[in-house]
This record gives sequence, C-alpha cells and structure tokens, in this order.
Amino acid sequence: MSNPKSVFIAIDGIDGVGKSTQIAFLSDLLTDRGHRCLLTRDPGSTEIGKRLRELLLESDLTMNRRTEAMLFMASRCEMVETTIRPALRDGISVISDRFLLANVVYQSIGDSHAPGVDPSLLWELGGLANGGLRPDLTVLLDMPAARSMERIEGPRDRMEARGEAYMERVRQAFLEQLPKASEATVVVNADQPVEAVSAELKSAVLEQLAQYG
Repeated sequence: MSNPKSVFIAIDGIDGVGKSTQIAFLSDLLTDRGHRCLLTRDPGSTEIGKRLRELLLESDLTMNRRTEAMLFMASRCEMVETTIRPALRDGISVISDRFLLANVVYQSIGDSHAPGVDPSLLWELGGLANGGLRPDLTVLLDMPAARSMERIEGPRDRMEARGEAYMERVRQAFLEQLPKASEATVVVNADQPVEAVSAELKSAVLEQLAQYG
C-alpha cells in the first residue's frame, strides 16, 4: 500500500485555546493513517526562527507593528524554505503551530502604543515571504478571550501581556481573516472539554483529507 499524499495543515487561534494538545492529537491521527508527520512552530523550528522568537515573544522590547510583522515574515521564510517545502517534497505531512494567518491578525491590530498594519498588505508581504506556499487546511481553534486568558499559566509573552480586550479583538480578526488563509478552512469550538474538541477536529480533518485524496 502506497503512503498517503503529504498534506500541510496549520492550527491557529488566540493564546490559551489548546493548540499544543490538539496538534499532538492530530499528529497521532495522521500517523495512524499512514502519514509521516513533521511538527513545526511559527516562529521557530529553525535556528533563525528560535532567535527571532526570543525577540518577538520572550523579550520586553517595544517595537513598531511593521517591525514585528517583518521579523515574523523573515522567520517564516526561513522555515518554509529549509523545513516545510523539503518535508512536503519528501512526502512528509506538516502540521504547523501557527502560520501566516496569525501574522496578519496580530500585527493588524493596533493599540495605544503602536498602530496596526493593513491586513491586505500583510497578506501580500506574507505571500512573498512564503514563496506562495499556503496550508492545504487551516484550523482555527476558537474561544472567547476571557476564557482563554484564564487558561494561560506562568509569565505572559509580549502578545498576551497586551490584555484581554486586545486578545478579543485578535480573536474577532482571526474569524474575519480565516477564509484568506487557505483554500480549505474550519472553525473548531475550543471552549469545550478536550475530548470534544478533538472529536470535532478529527471530523473536520478527515472530511478534508477525503476531499484532498
């Protein structure tokens, strides 16, 4: 029996929705169906990405939203060209913890300290940085910000520290921009027990894989 065709899936949503848990579940699901899987994290997964992640999320630096956007783009460009494309060419399915959608959403939402960037410009720049690569399927784990913020343990990163009101605006932007993330998209209700989220995710992904062939 031949190996299934490789597929590129991005999992996204505001912080605290349970992406890590569902990515692990999805990896097991695809592996059970004969896929070889690679998990990536955006930003991260390359040495350049790890260093940029430190600047973007783990530092207390203040920077313009355009600066943030370009650094995220640079990290993703390196990951696409050195990690994701080679894996897909080798028949390995890729599950990415975030992709361009998150970049568009987070950097398009401004606050009192920095104005946001036009989403259409971010999509255009992202297409250039990614060399046109888009996920086959983008899954949005959706949950009200008030609930997701309750789940976050430990120190908050630069994005989380912007507060609940900011995160709810980000959540709404995710829902608005999701259709542009890939040809196939799905919203999964993350504000329910983990098992129920996994069941909803499984149904959506298997339906898409059946169409994908």
